[in-house]
Amino acid sequence: MFRIDLMTLDDIPEVGRVERRCFSNPWPVSAYRRELRYLDTNYYIVLRALPGEPEMTNGRDHPAGELTRRALTRLVHPFIRKHDEPDEAPHIAGFAGMWVMYDEAHITTIGTDPHYRGRGLGELMLAALFDQAIGRNASLLSLEVRVTNQIAQRLYEKYGMSVQGVRARYYTDNGEDAYIMWSRSLRDPLYVEQIDELRAEIVERVGEHLLDSPIFSVDPAYEYPEAAP
Repeated sequence: MFRIDLMTLDDIPEVGRVERRCFSNPWPVSAYRRELRYLDTNYYIVLRALPGEPEMTNGRDHPAGELTRRALTRLVHPFIRKHDEPDEAPHIAGFAGMWVMYDEAHITTIGTDPHYRGRGLGELMLAALFDQAIGRNASLLSLEVRVTNQIAQRLYEKYGMSVQGVRARYYTDNGEDAYIMWSRSLRDPLYVEQIDELRAEIVERVGEHLLDSPIFSVDPAYEYPEAAP
């Protein structure tokens, strides 16, 4: 079973350990502490695995009819930490974050522990970032990706992102170039509808393994619409 939480300062040491398993050039822990100081412009989440629950093998192994479809709307972040904790301490299976400055959002990091890859969890976190960017009224979403990381590029292309430029020797570990990818306009109703459908699909795919919970808003001043029954 999994849930998505907002990242806290207490999560940073474990995020650092997971990140070192994901990337050859991880951030220093001081970078995460700095990012979490500015929650008005920064948004960071962790994907937490809950011990003691049946472990997900692959969402595609389950017929769609067996998965619980959640009521979703385009401006709703669908996951929240539950107050009751399992007997064993949860552990972090993935993490993601972005900046939202003015009307643009930029994904700074997204990673899934190698043990949990191939299960749609990275896409789940990407969908959560898209939700938050839309909820914060961003017009565009961007990121950098290694030119050799075709798996990630295909995922981003699935969500309507395209290569708009190259950052030469962007990655310090091996001097690899990065593609700069941008979304279509997050204020385009047809594109938002496409994101809605993709989010519903990935939540349905892994929904049996997500802790059921009420919705929440990171920005208390924003009035989210009620979810459909």
